[in-house]
Amino acid sequence: MASIMKAFDLKGKTALVTGGSRGLGLQIAEVLGEQGARLVISSRKAADLEEAKKHLSGLGIEVDYIAADNSKDEDVARLADEALKKLGRIDILVNNAGATWGAPAEDHPIDAWDKVMNLNIRSIFLLSQRVGKLSMIPNKYGRVINLASIAGLRGNRGGLGTLAYNTSKAAVVNFTRGLAGEWGKYGITVNALAPGFFPSKMTYGTIKALGEEKLIEGVPLRRLGDDEDLKGAALLFASNAGKHITGQILAVDGGTTAV
Repeated sequence: MASIMKAFDLKGKTALVTGGSRGLGLQIAEVLGEQGARLVISSRKAADLEEAKKHLSGLGIEVDYIAADNSKDEDVARLADEALKKLGRIDILVNNAGATWGAPAEDHPIDAWDKVMNLNIRSIFLLSQRVGKLSMIPNKYGRVINLASIAGLRGNRGGLGTLAYNTSKAAVVNFTRGLAGEWGKYGITVNALAPGFFPSKMTYGTIKALGEEKLIEGVPLRRLGDDEDLKGAALLFASNAGKHITGQILAVDGGTTAV
């Protein structure tokens, strides 16, 4: 019987993490790298990626980066191709890049709607498709981890005005389930993490507007997520410890969606 600790080992594996220069993406990159995976991280800004690379390299992690705007189809294709050149293959794909927009539904700008949808779901489809076709399907192995949100599991709380974001994350939920059903025959697992409120650049405005105390009122654990709270779940989905788990959406939310 194999050691359970060995099941979490990622030595010899490769990973592409989008939105990997900060926040949740950087947190996931840290744990994958700490467990031995070779990484490529991506985001729009090379300066942010350079800082993230310094941070990860300081932890002894082998990492490179590619600047790409995943809201553009051509950048998604380039990202997949360049990552494959750097890594040789992609074993683990973390689809984390995303955006939000705050506006009442009746006044929501259509260009903002399209921006959120293009980055939050269209780019995930395109990148997964290309990585799957060029690497995972031929190799009969892959771990796709999508970043959904508890916002995709329930309606808006208190009229936050994030209809496009909620809709896009609900799409990520069923995209995850659908792709898991299609790609299981290739030895590829597809799962999603659905974080609750974590302090980040994206959630800063909401936290400032409502206050941390208000946000944790409905959280059984009475806290927001921190810099470590996604690591265990991400590692489970990325490693052989989770090899029989696919098509699942794991809420990492302090119990918010349980009550």
